[in-house]
Amino acid sequence: MVVGDFATKRQLVIIGGGPGGYHAAIRAAQLGLEVTLIEKEKLGGVCLHKGCIPSKSLTQTAANFSGLSQFKQMGITVPDASFDYETFSNYYTNVVEGLQKGVEALIKANKIEHLTGSASFMSGERIGIDSGHHFEMYEFEYALIATGSTPKLPDQASLSNRLMTPHTLWSLKECPESLVVYGSDYFALEAAMAYRQLGSEVTLVIPGEGFGLDAGIEKELQRVLKKNKVKVFKNHQWISAEESGETVTVTLAKGTEEKISVDASHVLFIDGYAPNVDGLGLEAIELERDENGFIMVNEHSQTSTSNIYAAGDCAIGMKLASKAIKQGKTAAEHMAGQPSAYSLSLIPFVVHTNPPITAVGLTEEQAISEGYEVKTGQFSMNGNGFASILGQKEGLAKMVVDAKTEVVLGIHMMGAGAVEMIQAGTIALEMVAREEDLAYPVYAHPAINEAWLEAVESMSGKAIHVPPARKKEKSSV
Repeated sequence: MVVGDFATKRQLVIIGGGPGGYHAAIRAAQLGLEVTLIEKEKLGGVCLHKGCIPSKSLTQTAANFSGLSQFKQMGITVPDASFDYETFSNYYTNVVEGLQKGVEALIKANKIEHLTGSASFMSGERIGIDSGHHFEMYEFEYALIATGSTPKLPDQASLSNRLMTPHTLWSLKECPESLVVYGSDYFALEAAMAYRQLGSEVTLVIPGEGFGLDAGIEKELQRVLKKNKVKVFKNHQWISAEESGETVTVTLAKGTEEKISVDASHVLFIDGYAPNVDGLGLEAIELERDENGFIMVNEHSQTSTSNIYAAGDCAIGMKLASKAIKQGKTAAEHMAGQPSAYSLSLIPFVVHTNPPITAVGLTEEQAISEGYEVKTGQFSMNGNGFASILGQKEGLAKMVVDAKTEVVLGIHMMGAGAVEMIQAGTIALEMVAREEDLAYPVYAHPAINEAWLEAVESMSGKAIHVPPARKKEKSSV
């Protein structure tokens, strides 16, 4: 390996080419900074290659396939429809490759130096880059760590073709005959429902009572899972998994009760992540980290060392690409001298199930626990005209409002159109919208968004498509 004699000077060095890293690189270049972006694998990171894009390709494919039954009622005949996993794999691979080329073109167009290799800090101003055959030293004014995270495995377990994590699931060559999904995050739900709709027998094992959603959404979700014949085990803990031939036997326990075993052809384990910080030389800069090793950052994405920033899954907070993107751009802007900051309090939460689930702000339970006097409004998608046209009448819309000030505290939805609509809810909460701000505008008709109007109006008993509550008759005795 050849070692460079001199350190190359750059204003900004970024480690990691995922959403946080490449968004930061482009924004910094737009603001006039000289940028070097280091990625040891492919640009786009986990989100593009093992996360967001493959997983949403899966959920969209499942939604399309399961929706074919609705076509017959509309007079459209689709004879002998079937699902081929190899074709699906080629489909999402092509999508990924196309998007990767787009990222590469943007990096080149913004005159960002892109290096392939592993990086490690030598000090708070220097970083070494090992490309395998060459080692270079870079001296920087600012650095951004955007190295992501890796799914954890259960104790005494190892990855295989049958025991998978969200990052290795994409090595599958066929649709599982049967699948155990262990976990309670958004991807556990997405995978469970998608593979069930593609024909797998699915068992969903939840370590706790639910998924942390608003109680109204949780109740509707349980109904939809049951309707789709997804077996659900709540409050069950992982004990072990043993492979034998074409079967994996998962052993579970519920409290002190007797252990149970579930057999499946494949198992997907989702229970926590570890930051990708090993080998980065963080001991040379003594960054503050939490008890799980994630890097502590402030509202500017700054770490405890002021000229070093962090963004995305390696930093504290939710493991979402949307968070990584916002943190990366905020970091670049702050380095360039702009008063840029972000807040993690109003990040929209999206689950691409069928029907999809979205939320922003507080659940009813969270609002009560924080001391608010709460009122809520709820509307079933079964009463929405356009949902009936689509044949997608499952789900509901729910509003959580401060009863004293009428400020909207949370918006929750399960149903068709929820993914695109939740951004309007995020903007409403950012602008401190009140109940009347959502009730006053004219809503398009027929449209899914009318469900929000009905949910808001239901708080005062004015919802048109909600039958009036029955009044209890007084006893004549």
